[in-house]
Amino acid sequence: MTIQQSDTPETSVPAGILVVVNNFASDGWFKDEFHKRYSESAKEIGRFNLAVFGKTGVGKSTLVNAVFGAEVAKTGIGEPVTKESTLYLHTSGFFGLLDTQGLEIGVEGDRVIKDLARLIQERRRKPQSEQVHVAWYAVRFADRRFEDTEAAFIQKLADLGLPVVLVMTQVPTSPTGAYHPDAVEFAQQIDARGLPVHGARVYLTNAKADDFAGHQVHGLQELVDATFRCAPAGVEEALTAAQRVDLKRKQEQANTVIAGAATAAGAAGATPIPFSDAVILVPIQLGMMARISAIYGIEVDRAAMASIAATAAATQAGRTVAGNLLKMIPGFGTVGGGAINATVAAGFTGAIGAAWSAVCVRLGEGKLRGVNGALDTESIRSLFLDELKNQISKLKLHAKEK
Repeated sequence: MTIQQSDTPETSVPAGILVVVNNFASDGWFKDEFHKRYSESAKEIGRFNLAVFGKTGVGKSTLVNAVFGAEVAKTGIGEPVTKESTLYLHTSGFFGLLDTQGLEIGVEGDRVIKDLARLIQERRRKPQSEQVHVAWYAVRFADRRFEDTEAAFIQKLADLGLPVVLVMTQVPTSPTGAYHPDAVEFAQQIDARGLPVHGARVYLTNAKADDFAGHQVHGLQELVDATFRCAPAGVEEALTAAQRVDLKRKQEQANTVIAGAATAAGAAGATPIPFSDAVILVPIQLGMMARISAIYGIEVDRAAMASIAATAAATQAGRTVAGNLLKMIPGFGTVGGGAINATVAAGFTGAIGAAWSAVCVRLGEGKLRGVNGALDTESIRSLFLDELKNQISKLKLHAKEK
C-alpha cells in the first residue's frame, strides 16, 4: 500500500489524513476495503425485525414502505419461516419484515398465533438480529369497525411478550392538519378497550399523499418514535439504519461514529513516527465512512462508488486548499518532519466524517443521480469538497481563537 505525499512543501498535507486514494481507486483496493469495513459495520449493527399484522387491504405494505423504504417489497413474497408456516420473512439490509401474506386475522388468527409463538420461542435462543422485536397491528379508518377477534389477537400478541404498536391507516386530515372527526371518534372507541398496546392508544397515520383529495402524509414520525420506545435494548442502531423517516436520529448516530473516529485518529496522530500515522489513519477514516453509509441506509456498492468519487476530490484539491488552511493550526507538520499532530488528525477526520455525512443524507434522499439513474460523481465531489472546506475553515477559526 502506497501513501502519496504532495511534493510542494508549502501546501504539503499527509495523504492519509485526506483518505487520499488515487492509486487505491485504480487497483480496487479502496473498493474492497470499503466493502470489508461496511460488512463489519453491518454485522455489528444487526437487523431490526418487525412483525406486521392486520386484515387484508388495510395498507400494511404502504405503511412499511413509507417508513422503511421500498426495498423490502423487491424481495418478493419472502420465504415461509417453516414449511407449514403462515408467516413469511422478508429481509433487506438492516430490516426484516414478518407478515402473513394477506391471511384474514379474524378467520385464521389462532393459526398465526400458534406459528408466531413457535417462531418467537425458537429465535429467543438465536442472536438478537434473528429475533422478532416489535409488532404493528394495523386497522383502516375507512372500515370504521374494530372487531372482538382483532382485540383478542392483539391480546395474544402481548401474551407472547411482543411489544405491540396499534396503527390506524389512511386517516384523512384537513388543510390545517386536523384529523377527520370520525377518525378521532373511531380511535377513542378502540382506546376505550384498554388493549395491551404501546402508549395505550392507537396511532393515526396516512402513509401516502393524495394530492387530488388533498390528503398529506402524517403520523409516521410518531409511529417511529413509538417503535423506538418499545423496541428491546440493543436494536436501536439497526432500527435507526432501517427507518427512513427520522433523519435526526441518523445524524445523531453518525455524529457519535464521527466523534469515535476522531478520537481514534487523534490517538494515532499523537504517535511521533514520521508518516506511519498517515497509514494508520486510512483504515480509521474508511471504517468511519462505511459505518456512516450503513447508518443512512446506503447500499454498499453505491456507497463505495460515491466514497471513491468524494475522496478523489479531497485528494485533488486537498493539497492546495487543505494545506493552506492547516498552516493556521498550531503544531501541524512540526514533529518528525511531517508526522500528523494529534489535534490535526482528530479535527481533519471529524471534517471528513461531517462532509461524508452530508453526502449520505443526499444519497439517502435519492439525490445525486444523473438522468440515467447512475451516480452523479461530479455533484458528489462538489458537495463533499464544499462541506470539507467548510469544516476545515471551522478548524482554522477554532485554532485562531486559541
